[in-house]
Amino acid sequence: MIARRASTTLATLARGYPVVAITGPRQSGKTTLAKAQFPDKPYVSLEDPDTRAYAEEDPRGFLGRYANGAVIDEVQRCPALFSYLQTQVDYDGRMGQFVLTGSQQFGLLSHITQTLAGRVGLVQLLPFSLRELQDAAAPIDSVDELLWRGLYPPIHDRELAPEQWFANYVMTYLERDLRQIIELRNLSLFQRFLKLCAARCGQLLNMSSLANDCGVTHKTIGAWLSVLEASYVVFMLQPHHQNFGKRLVKSAKLYFHDTGLAAHLMGIRDAAHLSIHSARGALFENFVVSELLKNRFNQGLASNLYFWRNNTGEEVDVLIEQGETLMPVEIKSGQTFNPDFLTGLHKWARYAGPVAQPAHLVYGGDSNMNRSGVSVHSWRELQPLLDEIHSAA
Repeated sequence: MIARRASTTLATLARGYPVVAITGPRQSGKTTLAKAQFPDKPYVSLEDPDTRAYAEEDPRGFLGRYANGAVIDEVQRCPALFSYLQTQVDYDGRMGQFVLTGSQQFGLLSHITQTLAGRVGLVQLLPFSLRELQDAAAPIDSVDELLWRGLYPPIHDRELAPEQWFANYVMTYLERDLRQIIELRNLSLFQRFLKLCAARCGQLLNMSSLANDCGVTHKTIGAWLSVLEASYVVFMLQPHHQNFGKRLVKSAKLYFHDTGLAAHLMGIRDAAHLSIHSARGALFENFVVSELLKNRFNQGLASNLYFWRNNTGEEVDVLIEQGETLMPVEIKSGQTFNPDFLTGLHKWARYAGPVAQPAHLVYGGDSNMNRSGVSVHSWRELQPLLDEIHSAA
């Protein structure tokens, strides 16, 4: 098993909350992590029809079998269980009693908010981070190989072919999740929608354009996007609200939690194909933003990431909110450093004035350096940037 950086956070939460919840996309390693972190707890999955029927028909009796707690997988499949969980942990009073996992925000998080508020420590577990692969000495040949393969655990733990694994993932998980949440009448339209979203990763979200290209209503696009967000397939990077005297765009940017899935939906066949694909820059940007997001989630924290763009097209790819200050991060996929990469950062710093923290650039090359007051980071060595973000928080 490749060690997960969220393990330390889970251990800390289990000392301060009676219930710990792990949510995230399917196949991101939630169950594996829960079992490894809490090996003494019995494991039960509510995906099993007989087990789920028992929990639904006799929730008190079901929980009574686990007086010392348990790991309960896909707990959102049995909503009635949450109220009984609240009663049991309130009566018992011990910390770290139950560990819940779930892959749908709609189910798990809504019930936590309604029933278990204040009793749950939450970790959102995404696919592997680059640092986790590096710590495990997993082979990483090139950035194009990494972007194409993505970071889902089965592709690295089991050495599965990405094109086969992602094809099965879309059919067996994404489409099933959609059917469980909303009524899906035309599967081919939804498949087209997925591909169109992938083609727009790193771009401003235009729901009207998506609706027109899919041939469905604006309302349907909104519902489908909500499902993709709830299933941890895509996420929206919101624009930062401070305008510094400039008019700002109000649309969010669309990103995938994993570049391998996005590349698969784009029809990219291998790393060589990706290296010359027009979406390579967008996928590289997507990779860096998702790494920054994983760094927050692995600490049990909510996202503090934004972007900045004004109405004349001036932009900073990521603004990291640190109290009343902002840390700008620019992302360039080029393998050779170019001083022009810093233009947007310098302009933003002049606009932002005292709220601006030292700027950073992540690029597709292999050397770290400092240029014109900007820390330049290779995609291979993001940890110094992540450490600085953590220390400034």
